[in-house]
Amino acid sequence: MPRQDLTFQPEHFYHLYNRSNDRNRVFFGRENYLRFLHLIRRYLIEQALDVLAYCLMPSHYHLLVRCKTDAISEAIQRLSMAYTKAMNRRYNRVGSLFQGQFRAIEVDGDEYLYHLARYIHLNPVKAGMVAHPKEWEFSSYSTTHLG
Repeated sequence: MPRQDLTFQPEHFYHLYNRSNDRNRVFFGRENYLRFLHLIRRYLIEQALDVLAYCLMPSHYHLLVRCKTDAISEAIQRLSMAYTKAMNRRYNRVGSLFQGQFRAIEVDGDEYLYHLARYIHLNPVKAGMVAHPKEWEFSSYSTTHLG
């Protein structure tokens, strides 16, 4: 059964995420994480949404966002394509980095919003990569947003 498309609503909150293709890495080094954050600013924050929380993991990413527009799918697609092209050029590779289309879940209520932000920031702790979320450089734990 095909997945139903989510209709994004301005001023609503969403959990956006995507995983790597074939469980491989999406980020190969520090400069890749920084490049992805730069592209988030360029393609998402400047055009389509506010990022309230984020965490970039070696094989996936999580974003907690508030929409400014309903054109989120297009913005995420531009982000994914720009990052994939940059990595393919940099590492002389071909093909997709991400496992198909990103996923999105609408955040319903303040309690869920709080728990989702906590879940996002605890990802590297649960993966055994750090002891405390403040130790993971590629999340918003220490800041309120990217902008």
